[in-house]
Amino acid sequence: MRELTYTGRWAVEFRDAPDPVLGSDREAIVAPVAATSCDVDSAILAGHGFIDPPFPLGHECVARVVEVGDTVTAVAPGDLVVMPWSISCGGCDPCRSGLTAHCASVPHMAMYGAPIGGSWGGLFSDLVRVPWADAMLVPLPTDLDPVAMASASDNWSLSWRLVSPHLKARPGARVLVVARGSIGLYVCDIARALGAGDVLYVDPDPGHRAIAEGFGARTVEALEPVRHGFDIAVEATGRVDQLETALRSLAPEGICESAGNHFRPGGLPLLDMYLTGVTLRIARDNVRGHIPDALELAASGKVNPERVVSHVLDWEDLPEGLPERHPKPVFVRRDLLPDRAD
Repeated sequence: MRELTYTGRWAVEFRDAPDPVLGSDREAIVAPVAATSCDVDSAILAGHGFIDPPFPLGHECVARVVEVGDTVTAVAPGDLVVMPWSISCGGCDPCRSGLTAHCASVPHMAMYGAPIGGSWGGLFSDLVRVPWADAMLVPLPTDLDPVAMASASDNWSLSWRLVSPHLKARPGARVLVVARGSIGLYVCDIARALGAGDVLYVDPDPGHRAIAEGFGARTVEALEPVRHGFDIAVEATGRVDQLETALRSLAPEGICESAGNHFRPGGLPLLDMYLTGVTLRIARDNVRGHIPDALELAASGKVNPERVVSHVLDWEDLPEGLPERHPKPVFVRRDLLPDRAD
């Protein structure tokens, strides 16, 4: 098989690797059929990551099950499934508590798409081994397009978690989204669908702003802090100055979710945060627990995640297409897609 391997700034290539094999009766082998780049992949490709190349890239995909171990019951060969980005067993104390990104059965931070917590490969590979198939894999509902849901492994389900619980607790809340990529756009779509009273999207990219406006959000290119302007803020830029703007714009007891990968240090307005009483969460998401609810929302007809997909490209185009800096490309293996998919 081949793995798409990150080799240097804006450079990837297919490299040959041994075909994965089942290591236990709990495992599965899957073939990605619709894979996409996460916002953090763009940062890695730009050279902003903290791990030296080479390593297999990719951690968002819908896959088709190829082979399963004898005790696997949740999925069967031929099923389309969502692949969570992090490795989790489902049975340890953290996993049973919903903290699947902190699974105690694997080294800390174990994930696909970067050699952190072991070498698990990437989801831009022809085949992938899943160590705990029943715990990890989520069947894709038959009425959902795998191309539209390629990001359910991470960004789509993360975006659901960034706003859904808060809007449930605060119906009609005002939502500020400061972003640069797909996470912020998904958040706009989800927030409006779940009844946000106002959504303001901040992004210098006019194409992104046009998509956000299609989701019913107000948009601006840049923003100075709006005192007590919003109940919920989502920052997904990786820039501390933009996180500061989001924090300074919160109403008393507001909530800020930071989904940006902050590779560079910076200062936060801690005194202002203290006086306003805001809550800030910066975290790798425990995505496995959110995938079913996020897929349910996607199937409801209230949201349009397909609008965020910028390009649908062939799998063989990965080495050339991924570095082209498309906003949200999906690379597909058309022979493995169902007839309904693009």
